[in-house]
Amino acid sequence: MGRDVLVLCYHAISEQWPAALSSTPEQFEAHLSVLSRRGYRGVTFHEAVREPVAKRAVAITFDDGYRSVLELARPVLEHYNMPATVFVPTALVGIERPMSWDGIDHWLGSEHESELVPMSWDDLGELASAGWEIGSHTRTHPRLTLLDDRGVRNELEGSRRDCERALGLPCRSLAYPFGDHDERVVRFAERAGFSAGGALPKGFPRSPNALAYPRVGVYHRDNSARFRLKASALVRRLRANPAWSALGPARSP
Repeated sequence: MGRDVLVLCYHAISEQWPAALSSTPEQFEAHLSVLSRRGYRGVTFHEAVREPVAKRAVAITFDDGYRSVLELARPVLEHYNMPATVFVPTALVGIERPMSWDGIDHWLGSEHESELVPMSWDDLGELASAGWEIGSHTRTHPRLTLLDDRGVRNELEGSRRDCERALGLPCRSLAYPFGDHDERVVRFAERAGFSAGGALPKGFPRSPNALAYPRVGVYHRDNSARFRLKASALVRRLRANPAWSALGPARSP
């Protein structure tokens, strides 16, 4: 049996926020407990994609850089001795106000608006010092396939440059906002100097491109039972079958 490399995609951790992209601390702890019992070793995203060193490796990734990751996810990860990877829209780091783009902007003005506040570069530096990976989520969180070549290049090259200048560390990984990418975007990611890229595909390719590596999205409705299915090697092998996409709404995970 070969290596089992699992990459998970979370966003925010919150006790109260009912958003689809938010998980509760209790859910998150239950998920990590499942992984621990299954013998997974925690690694960063780049390690998982480019240099898997464990027979069973899991990379916990967080898109967007919400402050709740530092406050609520980090203690749980430390309990299980696991690092994580945070993908941040670099132009929004440290803005000390809610972030906004299509899909989260309806929370502006609500009682949950504060959930949209991102971490600062100091916060991210603290996580990097603790063994976490800080990667790019572009500069402003656009849908990259809708931009012209210049726009894609500016978002990718600029975000990598922002990250490296702010943290003094190589920025080797990115995650595509909304999971939105195509062959053109992937080519620009490689030209920008990235060597690993996180995607959110419906199916799982049998031989994934390191710059469009499939992640399993984890969301608010994913209780322990759903998570066990999503994280299982069997379900991921099923998702590598082209027939998976044809199942549509019948897909449980």
